[in-house]
Amino acid sequence: MAHLLTPGPAALAQHMIRMRLALMRNSLRGDNASNLYTGVSLGLILALATIAVAVLWPAYLPLTLAVWLSGWIFGPIFIGGGSEALRPEYFSMLPATPGRIAAALLAGAFAGPAPAVNLIALLSLPVYGWRFGPAGVLIGLAAAVTTLITMVMISRVIVALIGLFVRSRATAAAVGIVTGTAIALCSNGWAPVAALGGTDTTAWSQVLVRVLPSGWGVAAVEAPWPLALAILVANAGVIALLLAAWAGLLSRRVVSAARGGVPPRRGTPRPFPTTSGARIVAAKELRAWWRDLVRIQFLATAFSYAIVTPLLLVTIDAWIMVPFTGLIAIVMAAATSANLYGADGTALWLTLMTPGAERADVRGRQLAWLLTVGPAAVVLSLAGTVVSGQTWAWPWVLGLLPALLGGGAGVIVLLGVISLVPGTDPHKRGGNPLSTGADETAETGLAWLVLVAVPATALPAAGVILLHPLAGIAVGLLTGALSIWGFGKIAYRRLESHGIDLLNLMKHGPAPEADKPTTADLPIQHRIGVTICYLIAWLPLFPQGLAPMAMKIFGVEGPVWFLALHLPPIWQWPTITFMIALGLLMYGYAILIPMRLSSSSSATTS
Repeated sequence: MAHLLTPGPAALAQHMIRMRLALMRNSLRGDNASNLYTGVSLGLILALATIAVAVLWPAYLPLTLAVWLSGWIFGPIFIGGGSEALRPEYFSMLPATPGRIAAALLAGAFAGPAPAVNLIALLSLPVYGWRFGPAGVLIGLAAAVTTLITMVMISRVIVALIGLFVRSRATAAAVGIVTGTAIALCSNGWAPVAALGGTDTTAWSQVLVRVLPSGWGVAAVEAPWPLALAILVANAGVIALLLAAWAGLLSRRVVSAARGGVPPRRGTPRPFPTTSGARIVAAKELRAWWRDLVRIQFLATAFSYAIVTPLLLVTIDAWIMVPFTGLIAIVMAAATSANLYGADGTALWLTLMTPGAERADVRGRQLAWLLTVGPAAVVLSLAGTVVSGQTWAWPWVLGLLPALLGGGAGVIVLLGVISLVPGTDPHKRGGNPLSTGADETAETGLAWLVLVAVPATALPAAGVILLHPLAGIAVGLLTGALSIWGFGKIAYRRLESHGIDLLNLMKHGPAPEADKPTTADLPIQHRIGVTICYLIAWLPLFPQGLAPMAMKIFGVEGPVWFLALHLPPIWQWPTITFMIALGLLMYGYAILIPMRLSSSSSATTS
């Protein structure tokens, strides 16, 4: 293979592009094809919307392009360090310089749908340049190409930095804090902007979005042509510097020791406690939570999101979310722990080879998760309620806290054995320690399921609190204990009966089922509709439906960002009802359409 890839930079890049296209072509089966088609469709819609912004609202074009840049920056962080189809480790033995390998990998990075969609969005620059004549169009075209290359290079450098420098608990936690803060800003970042307000802030933000790399194209279009050429040349120089930095990072990553956790201490290792059963499993799991960089990052993401989200709303003097900081942390920590067994890889064989160890394994994992998440969640809940001064929230915090802790500890082990997503063994994760090697789409879907299932376990306590606060606290304790016991019992019974199947799934992946219909077998319009419904159905159901309904019931003042509360009182309840019904209908469509496909396929077969 080496003699094929070493003739020259052009041939090397050509081979990388062909390999990337072959990998993508061979993976377009089943749900992967459906997800790709849906993602491309949504991307094209957003790209056309960006061009529409350049035509109708040109003043907001730099801000819109900054959103695209943020996607390239935070997207790899959200999916665990980025999805790398062509890893640099694959080409470490080739007789080529790091610069040539980096340039070829960069060419392969453009052989995909994401850069093509982004290029369509960047055609908004020549559209915007039409206002400045033919020279503006030409400069806009050149700026579109350089901006695209810059965005992709920034993304690749960030992925390389993550893979190289996240080698300790502190750096893994830092990445998690950045991730949680970015998610919080995406959902409630409008709050500090609204709190600042004013024309000075607007002028400052207009300068900022042009200083970012995504705004250099707009600045070049608006500038006189000598300055525009200078901006384009400077952009090309930045691309060269990024390429050189990426080549250096890749070479260090290839020669550095790849590990997915913290190395053991030198000297005599700490012995495990002289115990057995669930407690020894809990001790092992606590060490895993303390040493595995992926778990550390996930926990930091959950708690940083839970802390930053209420603080953003405090900037507009909305303290309603502060007492529930710990509750948010519990739900997010459960969502990031959804693939608890899949993250351990094939280590399950140790449990299966020990007679009767399944029950102890499940109970030990539950205990370790409670000891890891529970104390911090309790402190955040009590401190948030005291600091906020929201005395009405005490029954809700004291009732929902044990219910959610129990629900989280029960749901994660149950889904861990029922909906396991195969991942790479921790010692085989490669040069990117924050990537589990699992299917990011499947893991994301599992996390969304936990985000719905864990709050559902607290609904009985919430209903009783409305009637009698003290009884609601008792019900919260009871439902939490029942969730731990009941879900855990189902989980270890499942592990006893299907443990070999789970181990085979983790080792070899899911077995192909030729006759089983999937979402990819739906017509293209239904495929797109199902995915869109899963992506956005939570918006009308939770933020625009259930949240304002709760605020109306408890008499909380302030419309915040809820549409219904901005309307006249006579229209508020109808709007809330419509939003809840819309969200339920979207979820119903997303669930029932594939079920209808499966039932019709079964009828045809019989």
